[in-house]
Amino acid sequence: MTDSPPKTGFVQGLGFLDSTMIVAGSMIGSGIFIVSSDIARQVGSTGWLLVTWLVTGALTISAALSYGELAAMMPHAGGQYVYLRDAYSPLWGFLYGWTSFLVIQTGTIAAVAVAFARYLGVLAPAVSSTAWLIPPVNLSRNYAISLSVQQLVAIAIIVLLTLVNTRGLQVGKLIQNVFTSAKTLALVALILIGLVFAPNAAAIKANFHNIWTIHNPASIKPDLSLFPTITAEAGVFGIFVAFCVAQVGSLFSSDAWNNITFTAGEVKNPRRNIPLSLAAGTMLVTVLYCLANVAYLCLLPLHQIQTAPDDRVATVAIQTVFSGTGAAIMAVAIMVSTFGCNNGLILAGARVYYAMAKDGLFFKATGKLSRRSVPAVGLALQCAWTCFLVLPRTRLRNPLTHTALLDPHTRLQMYGNLYSNLLDYVIFAVLIFYVLTILGLFVLRRKRPDAERPYRAFGYPFVPALYLAAATAILLVLLLYKTQTTWPGLLIVLAGVPVYFLWRPRKA
Repeated sequence: MTDSPPKTGFVQGLGFLDSTMIVAGSMIGSGIFIVSSDIARQVGSTGWLLVTWLVTGALTISAALSYGELAAMMPHAGGQYVYLRDAYSPLWGFLYGWTSFLVIQTGTIAAVAVAFARYLGVLAPAVSSTAWLIPPVNLSRNYAISLSVQQLVAIAIIVLLTLVNTRGLQVGKLIQNVFTSAKTLALVALILIGLVFAPNAAAIKANFHNIWTIHNPASIKPDLSLFPTITAEAGVFGIFVAFCVAQVGSLFSSDAWNNITFTAGEVKNPRRNIPLSLAAGTMLVTVLYCLANVAYLCLLPLHQIQTAPDDRVATVAIQTVFSGTGAAIMAVAIMVSTFGCNNGLILAGARVYYAMAKDGLFFKATGKLSRRSVPAVGLALQCAWTCFLVLPRTRLRNPLTHTALLDPHTRLQMYGNLYSNLLDYVIFAVLIFYVLTILGLFVLRRKRPDAERPYRAFGYPFVPALYLAAATAILLVLLLYKTQTTWPGLLIVLAGVPVYFLWRPRKA
């Protein structure tokens, strides 16, 4: 029995290069320009900063190589949803799709859109998070809702890219290719500046003389009082905990590579091109990310990376070379990066809801294609929910006194974004779904041994097993040390269980 691609109304317009652009473009957002600062505080040394990114790259590539087998075996729209459904049951596929719609895909799109607007504010100060069109309306002690100019710009970007992608695959593909090429070149330019054109000899000496010496590591306080507060200086166990916690930032920055599997129904020769694009895209981004961090270390001493204002380490690095225009240069680079990233996320996300609807597990209209052969209703529904996620705010509080956190200049209440909390909560769940999907590779080898597998996972069973072991270790540390941001993620996933039983088609 062969598992051939089903006949659908999708246009197979994505070649190998286009698919690779979706993989790389969905991965490269604003994270690489920011999260190294937090990672450096947690691990405390040059060596462990680089190891963190190397291990993230190894995990990402090994997962992508494993997904390649599933993609070649089941080249259908919906990707990871389909793999979980077929490996386990429709319930597991639904829980992934439910969480993806509720937070994973939509929350990420919202976060990336606000990042675009925030960096536009560097060039146009009127685009501010405190330039209120509708001032914050406090809904409770912890939550509010508002509309600032910054939020309005974020919503406008989401709506614009959604409309673009309703025009057909060719338009969305063109934008993806152009912006992914541009931000790849921007990262290459940053790397060349740090490594070739303007390295800082003093920074290089300070960072690479004793690369394993730990400086000023942040304390990692567990949410459960059963475990001690720890730092990277506390021996092997301290490094292990700091390293696992640091993986949250680097893994999140490297996420969304799986989005190409959502669009499998639109890829030419998907059995070949999806596995190849997964491998090529993740390898390209891993190399760029690791070299970008070497560039930071060639431009800035570690303590400046750890203390970069608002964690904008790339901006601080570029300002050492272009002091007057560094902030503007990085703002443009990050705007290009986030715009292209969101295009890929918006394009791919609606294909998951399409696949769910075909199984009777989502709104029926999302399972239909428009005359331009795209799931336009799914795109519109994704757009509406994502725009809503931009509006709610969290009322920030002092972690010690629990009093309202005030802006030191205006003395007004400070606000965070609700989707940021949701993303923190769901990162744990995202890792669980990756573990389940790769475990599904083993399940399907036993369950469907005769299925056609044009590509088999590299290094099976050892490489997938190593990923499972490493990811499970990270999950356990997060569960023990970041309990407050792990159990809500589980609740979001588990909330889908009763929804599934209410939604699933009734058997005749």
